[in-house]
Amino acid sequence: VGSEMCIRDRVFAMDKTVVELFAGVGGFRCGFNNVKLEDNEVIEEDNWDFIWANQWEPSTKSQAAFDCYVERFGKSENHVNEDICKVDKNIIPDHTLLVGGFPCQDYSVARSLSNEKGIEGKKGVLWWEIAEILEVKNPPFVLLENVDRLLRSPSSQRGRDFGVMLRTFLNNGYAVEWRVINAAEYGFPQKRRRVFIFAYHESTKYYEKMSKISDEHLIYSVGIFAKNFPIKDSKLDFGSFKISQDVFEDVVDVSDNFEFHFFNSGVMRNGLISTYKTEPVDCSDIVTLGDIIEDGEVDSKYFLLDEKLEKWKYLKGSKRIERKKPNGETYCFAEGNLSFPDKLDVPARTMLTSESTTNRSSHVVEDKFSGNLRTLTPVETERIQMFPDNWTNIESKAMTERRRYFMMGNALVVGIVKRLGKAISEIVDNLSLIHISEPTRPR
Repeated sequence: VGSEMCIRDRVFAMDKTVVELFAGVGGFRCGFNNVKLEDNEVIEEDNWDFIWANQWEPSTKSQAAFDCYVERFGKSENHVNEDICKVDKNIIPDHTLLVGGFPCQDYSVARSLSNEKGIEGKKGVLWWEIAEILEVKNPPFVLLENVDRLLRSPSSQRGRDFGVMLRTFLNNGYAVEWRVINAAEYGFPQKRRRVFIFAYHESTKYYEKMSKISDEHLIYSVGIFAKNFPIKDSKLDFGSFKISQDVFEDVVDVSDNFEFHFFNSGVMRNGLISTYKTEPVDCSDIVTLGDIIEDGEVDSKYFLLDEKLEKWKYLKGSKRIERKKPNGETYCFAEGNLSFPDKLDVPARTMLTSESTTNRSSHVVEDKFSGNLRTLTPVETERIQMFPDNWTNIESKAMTERRRYFMMGNALVVGIVKRLGKAISEIVDNLSLIHISEPTRPR
């Protein structure tokens, strides 16, 4: 037989091991392990083992997020503060689950000039680092988070970027389920819309089980998102499309020619995309901004100065401004009113990295203790994202108060991944065996 290959089957139990990419200050880990902070001591109540984590802030010497991750979870040779593009993916430990909240970028690809059959993506686009890990490590499960506009990007070729992602998953043997979740619609304290992407490898028993279920039943009843973030049974809209090799030769063909309208829920299996427009069930347990702001006396530095009140009112008010495009063409920029101060009987608006600065998007609240207007405190922003109080209040000089706000504006809602972590834990417990067919050389 010489160099010929044969196939043998392996069966082994899954460990609850996690690799966390773009780890930030540890949002996925806080959610999955229901992390508490008591007397500045971290308590991890659940048993996911985060065996490798990567966090790197480009274009800056200070690494505040990494400093926070290490201070909270301890130093480890597997907490890596290095550009993920430079990391040899083979050194990443084998793991059951890959997680990460990655940036929305231009995912276009092209054929390599040096090799007609080679494919390359734009340098520095972090999706391709995830794709390389999928290829090298084949984790059984993947959970990713991104802004919801990913489903519509780019504007010149709607849906292309997500199509490139789905074809990459398909090429590596995965099925994919996704849902856009507005945290406030499920009882969390922020109106934050993000798309969550759950992928599972064809080698898993879970894949085998899900393959027997129709797309519609998976989306509305038995899939991971339907079970944990229920939706109404009404069929609002639907679309389907094939992204497999019989339609698109490769990922370059997808990048060049794919265009499709994705709805907020969907599944891709064996190259067939089914996407549904869904709406959440009504939630009676609403957590409001008023529920999470501090009751006691707050430092005077957070209060609005009288001389800046007019500027705040202008920023929050409606306006119509004539502007010019780069080509000299004029247009009218318009925006409506925002509540000033923010309403305390509804969840917080989406928090951005500019939170607390003098700008339109920052929250302004009526202080419970004094009745005066002020911006949010760092602790309140941590509560909006459902981190433990003072999570980012660490000793590192890199973590200034401004950076604390930035970290929370850039984070995810911990409560959402907590719920998904429990669901994936049950999947691993109930379907604990994974079948792997691997090539081996005959003796």
